[in-house]
Amino acid sequence: MSINRRNFILQSTLGVASVAGLSSCEPEKKPLEFSSLASLTSLTKDIIPITVEERLTRIEKAQKLMVENKLDAIFLDGGTAMDYFTGIRWGTSERMMAAIIPAKGEVKYVVPHFEEERLREMIKIGSDVRVWEEHESPYKVVAQIFADFGIRTGKIGMEERVRFFLFDGIRKEASTLEYLSADVVTMNCRLYKSAAELALMQKANDVTLAAFKTVVPLLKAGMTQVEFASLISEAHSNLGASGGALVSFGESTAFPHGSKKPQALKEGDMVLMDGGCSVGGYASDITRTIVFGEPTKRQREVWDIEKASQAAGFAAAKLGDPCEEVDIAARKVITDAGLGPGYKTPGLPHRTGHGIGMEGHEWGNMVLGNKLPLAPGMCFSVEPTISIYGEFGIRLEDCAYMTEQGAKWFTEPSPAIDRPFV
Repeated sequence: MSINRRNFILQSTLGVASVAGLSSCEPEKKPLEFSSLASLTSLTKDIIPITVEERLTRIEKAQKLMVENKLDAIFLDGGTAMDYFTGIRWGTSERMMAAIIPAKGEVKYVVPHFEEERLREMIKIGSDVRVWEEHESPYKVVAQIFADFGIRTGKIGMEERVRFFLFDGIRKEASTLEYLSADVVTMNCRLYKSAAELALMQKANDVTLAAFKTVVPLLKAGMTQVEFASLISEAHSNLGASGGALVSFGESTAFPHGSKKPQALKEGDMVLMDGGCSVGGYASDITRTIVFGEPTKRQREVWDIEKASQAAGFAAAKLGDPCEEVDIAARKVITDAGLGPGYKTPGLPHRTGHGIGMEGHEWGNMVLGNKLPLAPGMCFSVEPTISIYGEFGIRLEDCAYMTEQGAKWFTEPSPAIDRPFV
């Protein structure tokens, strides 16, 4: 098939149907249709950021969980968890900037003295800022905060991304305290998304899907994977979000996270694009796999197995059932087709999905052994991959979220190998 003919066919299939029947608490899906990069306009001007009131509700829930789990406070390093609870985005360095949330009382902050005014510009919750000079120990400041809270013996939860040197310094300075993982608090807050969070995630998925729809017709023979990835990044930017994609052509599509091998697109190659973006602090993650040109019988057969596997994984996402059922169901389709078994290739070499929210990968993996029950507000990818090294690979990935009525897609899956979008 000629390139012009192929592009005409792809352009004729790039519309996204509206999705009706959503309840008021579910994110709205709207039809998206674009012809080129130049025609793109921002889709994110109307987003509603997470409010201070919602963050206060999160802190209230965290404090309740601390009491239930006998934690006296949790320590947050600069990063996603701090952003989640306080709305403060702060880059990490060798200098401690931290937030401490007690089981009872208001959040307190620790920051280098010369950064105090910058931090105060950002603070929306709490007002107590403790500073330390360059020649002083921030760990003594943290220990004093614990003492001010009346915590002289007890348990402190350390958020999972706290860097070891900070933890080590704190435990030496406040050695009478016991230090545990704060996952029982942070995970159980962040796992279950609110309506506001789902709306931001829906917008992020809308943007990535629109970016993919725009760039697929721009594929051309001789293009490198780097060139195609740059188009995807540009499309995301024009649509109002920071995002991009991992791109692979031909045999390299068998590598789940790509190959460094230089790739130039040619007729008959598989094309895999795995991308996402962030909108209002919330992530998307979508993968589409197509053929540049006319698919072979072999490509169609394997693609259809992948499609059936993804559908089976989604169908297995039932309220109250463990996360692992998604992986079990998706993997069974692949092994029943004679691939695998288990993680062996040709077959599915990794878990079927991961949790997603503020970060592209969060708690709630769809993997064998995860007995966590699926519940409203949980968000996750369904992305079984079929890797056939030396030939090609296929991954179809869309993210879903649990509602009181069951699982819903953020984006509708690909209908067919030569029709990547609904």
